[in-house]
Amino acid sequence: MKLNITLSKVKSGLGKLRFPVLALALLTSCDPDLLDTEPYGSVASGNMWTTDNLTNLGMTGVYHGLRLGINTGDASNRELYHYDRLGMSGQPRGADAFLTGTVTVSNGTASSVWSELYEGIHRANDAIKNIALKSPSSAEKKARYTAEAKFLRAYYYFRLNQLFKGVPVYLEPVSLDELTKGRETEEKVWEQVIADLTDAINEPALPLKYAKGNTNFGHVTKGAAYALRGKAYMYTKQWQLAVTDFQNVKTAGYKLFTDAGADSYRLLFKLANEQSDEMIFSIQHMDQSGYGSTTQFFCGNRSSAGSCWNIFLISPDVVELYENKDGSKFNWDKIIPGYSAMPVNKREVYFLRNNLTAAEITAMTAKGLDMSLYLPTGNEQRVLQAYENRDLRLKANVITPYSDYNGITPTISRWPYRTTSNTVIPDLRTDTGNLFYYLHRKFVYEGAAGVEIVNRAYGPIDFPLIRYADVLLMWAEALNELGSTTEATALVNEVRARAGIALLNSSAATTVTGQADLRQRIRNERRVEFVNEGIDYFDELRWQSLKESVFYTGNGVKQIWGTVVTPYIWQGDYLYKWPVPQVEIERNSNLLQNPGWQN
Repeated sequence: MKLNITLSKVKSGLGKLRFPVLALALLTSCDPDLLDTEPYGSVASGNMWTTDNLTNLGMTGVYHGLRLGINTGDASNRELYHYDRLGMSGQPRGADAFLTGTVTVSNGTASSVWSELYEGIHRANDAIKNIALKSPSSAEKKARYTAEAKFLRAYYYFRLNQLFKGVPVYLEPVSLDELTKGRETEEKVWEQVIADLTDAINEPALPLKYAKGNTNFGHVTKGAAYALRGKAYMYTKQWQLAVTDFQNVKTAGYKLFTDAGADSYRLLFKLANEQSDEMIFSIQHMDQSGYGSTTQFFCGNRSSAGSCWNIFLISPDVVELYENKDGSKFNWDKIIPGYSAMPVNKREVYFLRNNLTAAEITAMTAKGLDMSLYLPTGNEQRVLQAYENRDLRLKANVITPYSDYNGITPTISRWPYRTTSNTVIPDLRTDTGNLFYYLHRKFVYEGAAGVEIVNRAYGPIDFPLIRYADVLLMWAEALNELGSTTEATALVNEVRARAGIALLNSSAATTVTGQADLRQRIRNERRVEFVNEGIDYFDELRWQSLKESVFYTGNGVKQIWGTVVTPYIWQGDYLYKWPVPQVEIERNSNLLQNPGWQN
């Protein structure tokens, strides 16, 4: 059997030079069940690594495991930002089985994630074994590629262990009928992840980092291996080992991007800065339709180039976490006295546009809104105050009410939406025009032709898997758990300084009162820093905070003012571990299901 896939171009040169586009196949060759990655032309499995060029192409196939499941045909792919819908910072547009109490062991997302990550592992195993045995490439290249493959194998197991908490471990190429191992414990999988990353770190041929423009930028580095191993130590609560690894990431030359001053955070996620020293390891995307990121498609809106779907949204909960610039907590009651005491659905009146029509006023009155609270010529100005003088990351990440959005043409986010308007600048249009949500800005492209957007399947900006801000905040978290609160606070302040908000311990509002207080501050810092980066959900799982931060009573998919459209239902603590896919258990009877999961 042959399963054809398309291999994305992998960045491999100055600027935007790449390896050629290859059609890879998972071919069966001599052994009809052998899981091997082969290049175009149906090269036999035994010949895969037998020339220098085939060695390069084979390694490209291992990296392509990072892109498995990324497609633009539906919203089922596994590019990491999709996970934010399950965490505190994001929410889905529609019902999601993990959130609405309907997820089962036959869940398609779980089974796809399992199979795609294991496909990456099998490719890495093939490289680790056969580069040394068959490749005629230089000793230095073979050593470096083997180290890269071990990092990638560690990464794929890392992702599996985050979700399933113990999986089978295969370290050699295997045939389909040899996929019979039972699950290792979560601890054993972490040990394997750490062992592979240690091997990569100890390989002299693997460089500490690549500078912007280097022909190998995008390949694994020692800095990336230190960062990922440090994160693995966070899961095993080996705090001092994590601290040491994060210090080594800094020593390798990685740092926060601050070159654009107060606008640095926003501009970090633009094409010009995808190779900055903050980006430690990223999924490589390119400027060709179908070979890039899917963020435009699923996080953009109908006013975005390509007329996009806004399937993934931002939760009001994280918007309200963004502090005022002076470091004090945001409080709606200081903008609109009595706001918090109002019934949630009545707050909509404060988000209405100026100069409502008679028909719109009638419709809002029928909803039960107290229209005596409405300011016909000042309603927009009043609510706009809520988003001023806040953490700079808020406006970089979120399209807030009555803010500008430069889509195909300039638009403004207004409520209620009008299909036509007498205003010079039209309303921002979404797939959810009868509801008012916070929308994404980060990784949603601006302008009709600003980056030569041709359609919604086009996303040239690399997607960061590990960046230095993540390292700094994990480093701070580890130090705090060790009791080094002062040192930890200084690291958090590096991130806060770029965000344009008051540093910790600079005022009464920002004073750290102890380890528990700083622990919560670090968690909130991570929640606001990494919106739309696929980090928050994994953090909530690691902290075992999902029930409190997402599934608290009355939460759900919410409009801006808090009205719940789809309620969330907590099925039980077993949600902290994903179900082992039923289809995998049927194929391998040695796999045991996680406790609590039923058919």
